[in-house]
Amino acid sequence: MKLIVHGGFFSESQTNQEVKKAKQDALAEIVKAGYKYLQNNSAVETAVYTVSLLEDSDLFNAGTGSQIQSDGKIRLSASLMDGKTMKFSGVINVEDVKNPICIAEKLLNYEDRVLSGKGAKDFARESGFGYYNPETPQRRKEYEKKLSDSIRLGTVGCVALDFYGNIAAATSTGGKGFEIPGRVSDSATTAGNYANGFAGISCTGVGEDIVSGSVASNIVTRVTDGMPLALATEKTLNELKPFDGFAGIIGISATGEIYHADTHPYMVWALCDGEVEVFA
Repeated sequence: MKLIVHGGFFSESQTNQEVKKAKQDALAEIVKAGYKYLQNNSAVETAVYTVSLLEDSDLFNAGTGSQIQSDGKIRLSASLMDGKTMKFSGVINVEDVKNPICIAEKLLNYEDRVLSGKGAKDFARESGFGYYNPETPQRRKEYEKKLSDSIRLGTVGCVALDFYGNIAAATSTGGKGFEIPGRVSDSATTAGNYANGFAGISCTGVGEDIVSGSVASNIVTRVTDGMPLALATEKTLNELKPFDGFAGIIGISATGEIYHADTHPYMVWALCDGEVEVFA
């Protein structure tokens, strides 16, 4: 059983050691809680649970504390993929909810498994997910002053390998901040979140770059074809170099290989396979 999580890229982590440590400590606690949960639950359930913890922490750009878009509203996206069943579900640009990953989990049992905008919000309400405002004072301050040096690039994500060898990947984002309303990131697509019986990948970075490189699905396809996870990752990320693509990944293979990589430094991540490791 193995679990790896990421908290995206953080520009302020490069200079603010207090902020950096707070995020590292949070990731350590969350990955430990997720790994404990994995002892008695499936990879899918664990991925959802762990990402919901990340969404609930205002240190990260997902759920509570998400970025505000150019029209002053917060819109959230998240997706989930079950490597065993090969089912993918997600919500795109959903408003006024707390945990978009939990809505994605609910959709996994439906024929129509990816919903956007008002349709996603209506489904959430009909499914018992009540109103929630994910805005924090810090995000409002950033929006009003448009402090570009405090924008957090990225998402949160989790890849889990359970006792039975099943893999799941879950990813959630609050966007990049100040974007055009309606912009779709990679997080609720198979470019940013993908799993099958061979490997699972969750991405973070610039969504447009990740979509252009079909990063998550390309890595998993290469692992499926027999390439080691590390080599598949490096080959895929190298393909972003012609356009200076900005991306980071966490992944687990069915053989238990855990890997992380980024095209630019300062992706924050943590793993647990009995022992906790945190890096930023």
